[in-house]
Amino acid sequence: MTPAHFSFSSAFILGLMGLAFHRTHLLSALLCLEGMMLSLFIALSLWALQLEATGYSSAPLLLLAFSACEASAGLALLVATARTHGTDRLQSLSLLQC
Repeated sequence: MTPAHFSFSSAFILGLMGLAFHRTHLLSALLCLEGMMLSLFIALSLWALQLEATGYSSAPLLLLAFSACEASAGLALLVATARTHGTDRLQSLSLLQC
């Protein structure tokens, strides 16, 4: 495994561990998701460059578009929960309350 592949896979694992173990605020969960998507984007871009195939060159852009949509939906949820609950702490959110 090359050092570049190791760094991107470790960045993805660190983002996943941050998402799994550090779930206090919604903003920190969104930042962990964005870090994971960024490492996936860079890894997919390097994979497309190493294969030198033009068919795979659109996959990183598609992933980046989905990542932007995920970020905008996450920020909209963050603003909505901050307005309704007054905080972005995940412990204050409950599916049983309307």
